[in-house]
Amino acid sequence: HLRQSPGVHEFSVDMTSEGCSKAVSRVLNKLGRVEFDTDLINKKVGINSECSVNTLLETLVKNTKKV
Repeated sequence: HLRQSPGVHEFSVDMTSEGCSKAVSRVLNKLGRVEFDTDLINKKVGINSECSVNTLLETLVKNTKKV
């Protein structure tokens, strides 16, 4: 977890392809009420959500390679 301000979180995620980026998008969309941006080149995901950091991290860890 890189950066945090109220509702905005940035994570480093080991995404190596467009498929990885799409997988991240799928799992975050399932949470609902989440806005996010995936940066495949820099391997970062910026998330704006009222979900807790723990919920976001658990979701990413369970469904992606490495956070």
